[in-house]
Amino acid sequence: MTAMAHEPLPTQDDSLLEGFLALDTPTGFRAELIEGEIVVTPPTDGDHEDYLGLIIEQVLYESAIRMQVSGYKGLVLPGAGDQPADHTIPDATFAPRELRLFRGAEPWMPSDGVAMVVEVTSSKPRNDRVAKRHAYARAAIPLYLLVDRGKSAVTLFSEPKGDDYLTIHTALFGDRLRLPAPFSFDLETADFV
Repeated sequence: MTAMAHEPLPTQDDSLLEGFLALDTPTGFRAELIEGEIVVTPPTDGDHEDYLGLIIEQVLYESAIRMQVSGYKGLVLPGAGDQPADHTIPDATFAPRELRLFRGAEPWMPSDGVAMVVEVTSSKPRNDRVAKRHAYARAAIPLYLLVDRGKSAVTLFSEPKGDDYLTIHTALFGDRLRLPAPFSFDLETADFV
């Protein structure tokens, strides 16, 4: 009797990733795979975009080095434990312009070279406060800036180690928050109030 070779059966993680990548998300919605959970986020409201616009404007005008920004760029990040790779879509992703990181990038690109990601809380703030923070730390993204509308505060997470950040600085809306190198300026949040 001849033994027949069989293709390995897909694992639950393989099936989850394949299902996620095959999603046909409605226009304006974002689908992300974070720590083994598929998260679908509806289109953002005007306040969300206003906060994001204020940050982008300051970074582009005030940063010590020239930055490029991509809104809603898909990033592939290391998964938690035995979970498949995280697939996140930050509200904004900043990288030094000299890297031209976004040019020719696939829809889901690695995070190598990313200087900072920004999230503005929306309908599921726990994802931004916890799950995405851990995903960005695992990927060693140097800075994670969180605009937490529910807490009327902006928090900068820095010094990633393992699945979290070692340093956390928070400023209430209306105060300034120092962004370290390569940005090297104080983010003004007076217009967030």
